[in-house]
Amino acid sequence: MEHYTSVRPTSNRARALTHTSPLEVSLQAALDALGDPVRRSIVRELAGVPDWTRPCGTFTHLPVAKSTLSHHFAVLRNVGLLEQRDEGSRRLNRLRRAEFEERFPGLLALVLSEEQAPDE
Repeated sequence: MEHYTSVRPTSNRARALTHTSPLEVSLQAALDALGDPVRRSIVRELAGVPDWTRPCGTFTHLPVAKSTLSHHFAVLRNVGLLEQRDEGSRRLNRLRRAEFEERFPGLLALVLSEEQAPDE
């Protein structure tokens, strides 16, 4: 039996990330994405840090499973609110504030000004 030590299984991270432009997103899709309190928490936290400084792995304090958290990031990416890039073993995030604001003026400001509930 031969052993191939240099062969690695294909990982999900090997797939290219797709990013939707906010210009391609309907108002309903944006509202649906921002309707979830966990996603609003992610957006508020990203708004408070410089671009590309917050990895996905630092959101473990949110009250959801890791797989659910991945889903929330994908939803935010699919409505043009979030851009992600892989850097080594980390996936870094950038809030697409200017692009989203251009498409939906004032919507992001409402989310960012919302008082966070104690259970979020």
